[in-house]
Amino acid sequence: MSKLLITNALVVNEGSQRELDIYIEDGRIAQIGPDLSACKADKVVDAEGKIAMPGMIDDQVHFREPGLTHKADMGTESRAAVAGGITSYMEMPNCNPLTINEENLKKKHALAATKSMANYGFYLGASNDNLEDIKRLDTRLACGVKIFMGASTGNMLVDNRQTLEQIFQFSPILIATHCEDTPTILANEASFKKRYGDEVSMSCHPLIRSEEACYKSSVLAVSLAKTYDARLHVLHITTEKELALFEAGPLANKRITAEACAHHLYFNESDYETLGALIKCNPAIKKAQDQKALLRAVNDDVIDVIATDHAPHTWEEKQNPYFSAPSGLPLVQDALLSLLEYYHEGVFSLEKIVSKTSHSVAELFGVKDRGYIREGCWADIVLVDLNKPRGATEILSKCAWSPFEGVQFKSSIWATIVNGQIIYQDGQIISDTIGKPLEYARD
Repeated sequence: MSKLLITNALVVNEGSQRELDIYIEDGRIAQIGPDLSACKADKVVDAEGKIAMPGMIDDQVHFREPGLTHKADMGTESRAAVAGGITSYMEMPNCNPLTINEENLKKKHALAATKSMANYGFYLGASNDNLEDIKRLDTRLACGVKIFMGASTGNMLVDNRQTLEQIFQFSPILIATHCEDTPTILANEASFKKRYGDEVSMSCHPLIRSEEACYKSSVLAVSLAKTYDARLHVLHITTEKELALFEAGPLANKRITAEACAHHLYFNESDYETLGALIKCNPAIKKAQDQKALLRAVNDDVIDVIATDHAPHTWEEKQNPYFSAPSGLPLVQDALLSLLEYYHEGVFSLEKIVSKTSHSVAELFGVKDRGYIREGCWADIVLVDLNKPRGATEILSKCAWSPFEGVQFKSSIWATIVNGQIIYQDGQIISDTIGKPLEYARD
């Protein structure tokens, strides 16, 4: 592998900002210092005026492969991810066939090894009848066990209380949950359908996928985790009420953690008027009050991780009426830039963004040698120009649309480096290098 020298970057890492050079050899960071001009490099990148931060590790994406590749695939979505400064991702199990056994986990790894431009990890999905697969899981193959405690694709709604208890008792690794109470949602759907028929407005989505549905399910997950001392990570929190279930403070002190997603931080219920089904997602984007509470929770370290929940559907699918328009939106190419808007507004520091998108994810999942700009770590680095607005850009997700179309972000991704290779620079994918499987440091 080549030797790369990045000079004059403002490195944002581990709570500080320093102007440093970064020397990369054989894919890893070999040296960091104020002047490394003596290092023998095959390529020198002058990053003056740019910030260097660890690449985002996205702990929640749906790349739709196998089985749903008319919407997306690992190749197209990983290209979009690196263009958005995401160097590693953790992909969800609700594809076709479902990733609910070791055989299908291995097939996903083999597929990613041929086409994923970013580094990759995969969840083992839980179902009502795969407890034995969870118990005997080879933990090197999975980042976590995903439980849908709300309706999902196929046989992935875990609604058997005894099964839930056993998963929390016996899972050998972190449990990640989607928390929405299905009976509450179904009752709300019936009520709105009785009132409006099939003409339910998209603005009703946060009333159907309601605060009550989220809170009831999150309470159950937290209760089970405490009962069985399980390592629980609750995904995509959307309500102020749920935040009371989680503690503020350092990640290292927690057994129960919480995630927020970029779109729940950026949008609120007022955006349904203009975006409609394009921001229909589960759990739903809710009130401005909830959005503000989530932003505070990030700064207060109640929220531990920020992710995307990238979940693309075709444009045609999104044009359907409320009950048949699918939930989910493409986000990997825009999420990091949307968070940097809050830096420009004085809401988040750069250090906070780096902590929630890189450091904390690596620590939470035990990802080996990633998530930091440190000597010895893999060189997964994004170079950002905070002073150059991103102009019109090609949408790289297969679905070819974005809820952020027409938004001019104040910052732009200048370059993305994965395992020491420049993959994206100046608005172009410049290499087809394949990423690596994530490795985990676990007891």
